Amino acid sequence: MGDDGRLWDLLGSYLEAEGVELDDLAVLGRGAGRVLRVTVDSAGGLDVDRIADLARGMSRLLDDTEDLDGPYTLEVSSPGLERTLKRPAQFRKAVGREVLVKTKIAIDGEQSHRGVLIEAGEGDVAVLVGDRNRTIPLADVTQARTVFRWDKPAKPGKRAAR
Repeated sequence: MGDDGRLWDLLGSYLEAEGVELDDLAVLGRGAGRVLRVTVDSAGGLDVDRIADLARGMSRLLDDTEDLDGPYTLEVSSPGLERTLKRPAQFRKAVGREVLVKTKIAIDGEQSHRGVLIEAGEGDVAVLVGDRNRTIPLADVTQARTVFRWDKPAKPGKRAAR
């Protein structure tokens, strides 16, 4: 595979013209087993047919570029309910949502921080864990994602449990 930055620019431009955002891109493996994993997003969400159309368009574009050498498998998906957070822009989109952030160093005595993301800057994020606001440098984050809470269904005549 070629430089990931060039692939990001190439696919990002195509997707932007299609009204869709390039959320993430990863090149995995090598040789005949290489996988180009592309995650796309849109404010209104994306259905399977739209993702398939985008995958066909990206495949044609990638087949015509010199940034790829040899065989690869293209995987295209949407972020899903629990979204991985890596870049500052992804954190900014998740402000107000419940998140799980793991850090390589302890912050307030913990390396796992689950709470509401209340602020996201270029260099750090703030997570409200219980009643404590934790400022976490992005350089110390090892893993982060949004958390989807599955509420128990309400019994007839009752309110849903939280």
